[in-house]
Amino acid sequence: MKHRYLPMTEQDKQEMLQAIGVESVDELFKDIPESVRFQGEYNIKPAKSETALMQELAGLASKNKNSKEYPSFIGAGVYDHYVPVIVDHVISRSEFYTAYTPYQPEISQGELQAIFEFQTMICELTGMDVANSSMYDGGTALAEAAALSAGQTRNKKILVSGAVHPESRAVLKTYATGQRLEVIEIPVVNGVTDVEALKSYMDDEVASVVVQYPNFFGQIEPLKEIEQIAHQNKGMFIVSSNPLALGVLTPPGKLGADIVVGDAQPFGIPAQFGGPHCGYFAVTTKLMRKVPGRLVGQTTDEQGRRGFVLTLQAREQHIRRDKATSNICSNQALNALAASVAMTALGKKGIKEMASQNIQKAHYAKRAFEQAGFEIVYDGPFFNEFVVKLSMPVKQANLQLAGKGFIGGYDLGRDSEALSNHMLVAVTELRSKDEIDRFVKELGDCHA
Repeated sequence: MKHRYLPMTEQDKQEMLQAIGVESVDELFKDIPESVRFQGEYNIKPAKSETALMQELAGLASKNKNSKEYPSFIGAGVYDHYVPVIVDHVISRSEFYTAYTPYQPEISQGELQAIFEFQTMICELTGMDVANSSMYDGGTALAEAAALSAGQTRNKKILVSGAVHPESRAVLKTYATGQRLEVIEIPVVNGVTDVEALKSYMDDEVASVVVQYPNFFGQIEPLKEIEQIAHQNKGMFIVSSNPLALGVLTPPGKLGADIVVGDAQPFGIPAQFGGPHCGYFAVTTKLMRKVPGRLVGQTTDEQGRRGFVLTLQAREQHIRRDKATSNICSNQALNALAASVAMTALGKKGIKEMASQNIQKAHYAKRAFEQAGFEIVYDGPFFNEFVVKLSMPVKQANLQLAGKGFIGGYDLGRDSEALSNHMLVAVTELRSKDEIDRFVKELGDCHA
């Protein structure tokens, strides 16, 4: 039998106690006064055999609605995309699966090269000069970008669009508290950043302007216009971007962004109940030494052979704390590898085709909703998400949809009372015409 954990016998316990020179387990805790020790029995089920336990857990897991059995129309930062089968094959190899940080280049060339390729492909997608070897997720990458801008400009004011993902804004505010930064949210008009309001907030104390592209509502922000406002007082321009969308959209780097961040989840990383995922962080050459995390560089050995090494590690565990760029002391090496394998398997044409299908299928779904009598809230250009107004609470509609075999869209009322009864619908390349048509019909029946 394959044991997922090693069972311990009474003989094992006695041998361990004997080895450390104590008579009983209670003796290990003798320094803790009995008055504060828990004396009763824990209110938990009796222990089961491994077989019985696995049966119980499998039964609980089967109650979940998953995107393999149910067509999913929920996005809001985590998407149901095609994952090439080679991704799991590569990341399941033991030399990658158990790897952490490849400090020893002489035995880690495969891992280092994979990270180097990840950095290179992120630079190509974003139009930036340098990318790091990944971060925890898109939210922490965005907050780190804001912190970098404050350090670089010596200003304390961050202007963030209200159309940036609410969870990313929450992470930013948490970071800002510790660093005494002032975070000001810019209002949203017709699903995009209110440019006139942004202008009114700009002054010499602004460290950066932060927008999302496509934004949380799926809309395409006017980056060129916002860039000119962000830079007018020597502030920095930060763009959080879905990397798949950059297969067809103009890269933020070509539109004047100083820092481009985001989450690589659309490439080879399953939804996984919201994580773990993989953040990316790309900058101009000028900011290279301020990048959090670490960089892998290409070099040659004494025989002239190509090799890869950790080139820059501006982390507090490597350099003086006051010189460190970040307290983040880890990254998502395995998920970065998954993204690298997925991007390599898809290739430039494949990524462009995948992004194009997202646009085409989402726009088909929007037309289908309009023809069914639904109100589409915003009328600007969008990528693969759009907002539909319902006549009932989204939570109630999603429960009915689950009964019909669908995972419904995101309830925007969770983040804003003004958006109660508004559903954010995501349509990826995996959704078929039949699934879209049936989803619109079933939601129409709930809506009627």
